[in-house]
Amino acid sequence: MARSNQTADWGNRLSPSLGEIESLAIEAYAHLPETFRALCGDITIQVSEFPDDQIVEDMGLESPFDLLGLFEGTGIGERFSLQTGEQANRITIYRRAILDYWAEYEEALGEIVTHVLIHEIGHHFGLSDEDMERIEASAE
Repeated sequence: MARSNQTADWGNRLSPSLGEIESLAIEAYAHLPETFRALCGDITIQVSEFPDDQIVEDMGLESPFDLLGLFEGTGIGERFSLQTGEQANRITIYRRAILDYWAEYEEALGEIVTHVLIHEIGHHFGLSDEDMERIEASAE
């Protein structure tokens, strides 16, 4: 039996860059339900190769590959306080950990990025796993 060529155009592709992952994340975020995005207020989405050493240490990670994303900022109860110097909400997506996960599982890269965004936001604002599953299903 003859084998068919299944390489498509992978022979000439490079792994997605920081900018390409960021574009995937911005696009995925734009397609999340408005009520869910409203939890975040103004938010910055950024992409880094890995978490810095301080985050790895603070979170007790065995490896920087153990963290796909991180939400940093204020929660709902904190946003409306009179505190000064509030930290802007930010989600950092870790490119190398996401690419490693992508290589291990049969999921589309965009689905992984969407999943990370939903879970970083959801966990930060105390949503249940069931709530996050519903949001993820609505984003598909």
